[in-house]
Amino acid sequence: MKKYTPPFEITQEMLSRVSNISEKITKLDNFSNLNKKPYLRKQTKINSIHSSLAIENNNLTISQVKDVIDGKLVIGSQKDIQEVKNAYNAYEMLDKINPYSVKDLKKLHGIMTYLTVDDSGEFRKGNEGVFDGDECIFMCPPPEMVNELINQLFTWMNGNKEKVHPLILSSVFHYEFVFIHPFSDGNGRLSRLWQNILLYNWKKIFEYLPIESQIHKYQEVYYNVISNCNNNGNSTQFIEFMLKMIDETLDDALNIPSIPIDEETININKLLDIMEINTPLTANEIMVKLNIKSKDTLRNKYLHPAINQGLIKLTVPDKPNSRNQMYYKN
Repeated sequence: MKKYTPPFEITQEMLSRVSNISEKITKLDNFSNLNKKPYLRKQTKINSIHSSLAIENNNLTISQVKDVIDGKLVIGSQKDIQEVKNAYNAYEMLDKINPYSVKDLKKLHGIMTYLTVDDSGEFRKGNEGVFDGDECIFMCPPPEMVNELINQLFTWMNGNKEKVHPLILSSVFHYEFVFIHPFSDGNGRLSRLWQNILLYNWKKIFEYLPIESQIHKYQEVYYNVISNCNNNGNSTQFIEFMLKMIDETLDDALNIPSIPIDEETININKLLDIMEINTPLTANEIMVKLNIKSKDTLRNKYLHPAINQGLIKLTVPDKPNSRNQMYYKN
């Protein structure tokens, strides 16, 4: 396999943005407090999912996206609803994916496109193009080149992850992945999530930064910049654009007020720590794990606050006092 280096230049604007971003990250001294508010993590995912899917013409509103994730009945396109379920499951994999693994890339695509495309988790077998109305403005590389191009990209990333700043490397990946267009569907949303995973592996704070929401605000510019880079034969302009999106997302994060760590927050985190996602437990099992004796304490100080924040679900929601009631982490 030929050694490949993605074409781009390091500009003064990039260096300035990287410096600004790094400085702002150090200012986020409320991160430890953010980490004590699990509902903020969930809200970030909802914002990110809604924005990323909206870019790809999913028509659900942000409140509908939240309702789908909360398991509520939503009237809408079944494909749109399935895309939200898939995206939430994919975003839950943030800390379980190796962003330098092609195998994990296919695995995550399989999760992201479950029940929505026939070749979920597999590279495309046909030709793809980008169209403006009836006019094809860009033809993607032919399918027989996809496997080699993706392997070259991942080989470059693995060889340069200690040399190229993660902010720049992740942006290069984002553009190159969109250019290669390795799957028949889902390339845009997967490229944005994968950049998040790369950044999360650098700084955990990125779990709380809905960069997709910022991209959504600049959706037309986003596509224009990609088109310009295709014409220029390098990703320089796209890297500058993505650094701007990250920088502005951090500006919003810095405006989050300081979050006090109260008793309720501490109790909710204790509860979440002893539970596994989608693994129901009885009240007695939870009491044993928390080492508490009173069911009133369990209900009033742990379960009810977590349920009110949408972090814990009931297996029998219509009958809260059912003897068969169990609880699971959402």
